[in-house]
Amino acid sequence: MPIYWAFLTYMLLKPGEENQEYWFMFSGIDKVLHVSIFAMLGFSFVAAFPKIKFSYFFQIILIYAFLTEILQDEMGLGRSMESLDIVADTVGCLIGYYIYKVLVKRFF
Repeated sequence: MPIYWAFLTYMLLKPGEENQEYWFMFSGIDKVLHVSIFAMLGFSFVAAFPKIKFSYFFQIILIYAFLTEILQDEMGLGRSMESLDIVADTVGCLIGYYIYKVLVKRFF
């Protein structure tokens, strides 16, 4: 999990680049990516710490989401803070959390 967290931080804070148009690109793909990567983060976080209270889990992930968005804006590397990214991050971590809980309930 620390490796994924470090990779995620790097990807969220690396300098912005001009996006090329690919066949799979569509409006809002960045939000889908935010949901996906934070779902993986939420899943792996709760898998690593299965006894963590939901409120602590949620606070830690939300602080991380806010911090990365603030740093994107403050670092001046071509990235900007977007409130919808924080919403997508939150939704993603909740999806990851509930997928983990459903899998544990069903298979263990």
